[in-house]
Amino acid sequence: MGNKTKGLLALVGLGALAYWKYKNSSAEEQQAVKDKINNAKDNLNKWGNDLKDKANNVASQVQDKVDEVKNKAQETVN
Repeated sequence: MGNKTKGLLALVGLGALAYWKYKNSSAEEQQAVKDKINNAKDNLNKWGNDLKDKANNVASQVQDKVDEVKNKAQETVN
């Protein structure tokens, strides 16, 4: 078996172990896991939105510079 196959089998095994442990845990422990997952999801969404906002700001700044250079070039020609 290659390293990828062993890694995949290890990942599947860890997933099965986590699932078994989750199913055999108390309701409070299950809720704590759900809360952690939802919190991580919210943080990931917030990070993605922040990244999108920064990219839009950079794109806007670049477009402003392009327009500025374009206007200067037109003034120079005229």
